[in-house]
Amino acid sequence: MLEHKPRPIGPGRGEAVTWAGWMRLWLRALGLVITLLMCVPLHYAYRTVHYGSPFPKLFLRIACRLCGVRLRVHGVPLKRDVFYIANHLSWVDILALGGASGTAFVAKAELGVAPLVGWLARINRTVFVSREDRLGVADQINRLREALADNWAVTVFPEGTTTDGHSLLPFKTSMLRVLEPPPPGVLVQPVALDYGADIGEWIGWIGTESGVDNAKRIMSRRGTFTLDVFFLEPFDPRDYVGRKAIAAEARARIVPALEARLGKPLRPFAHAVGQIGYVPPSNRAA
Repeated sequence: MLEHKPRPIGPGRGEAVTWAGWMRLWLRALGLVITLLMCVPLHYAYRTVHYGSPFPKLFLRIACRLCGVRLRVHGVPLKRDVFYIANHLSWVDILALGGASGTAFVAKAELGVAPLVGWLARINRTVFVSREDRLGVADQINRLREALADNWAVTVFPEGTTTDGHSLLPFKTSMLRVLEPPPPGVLVQPVALDYGADIGEWIGWIGTESGVDNAKRIMSRRGTFTLDVFFLEPFDPRDYVGRKAIAAEARARIVPALEARLGKPLRPFAHAVGQIGYVPPSNRAA
């Protein structure tokens, strides 16, 4: 009787992409370009008569599928006056959340000057912030408040970096200052992103891997993978005093949702992350 070996999930970190992988990558890239060429003119045409546009959301939804993602949405995302707080594994998260809800995002300022990516981010009404600009915090808070008023929904990834699907870093609360005090009518909705125990760690953009290498791995992967997006029960930030309490409540709701999917407790993250000063347990004694 033949023994069936499990199919590999794709090229690992540092491994060369095969010729078949390159074919998949270029075909997916071509699909993204065609979708972009269709959606961008329609977006600008639509904006001449309406304030909002459905085409950024449509593009992100199609892009998510072209990258091999089978998106499954659980729960009901609030349509407006909502601040989503989510865990973060990959750039794919942005495609998925944007495609599922039409949300805008908070992103690092460096993304805003990146060729093409910065332009696309602006089309989706991204709010760019600089963690190093301590003197400009008030201006950033004002821009976030305006984004909540204009965009209806804004997403922040408070871990400050991407992880591996088995961990959840402490939440950085600086960008939650927009909720001190909360704008009128705005609710917070925690979101749990789960790629599955097997694929999550492979998807994660972690360690010293570059963004280009991570994109190559994902775009060249054979077949599809599932991403479950759980829009958890929203809560009123006015019931919690200060951004730290709001962040703690959001995290307290995301953790059990992830652990229920994994079937085990979350583990400490194994990589040092300079953005928020996190040090892995194994390095703390050093």
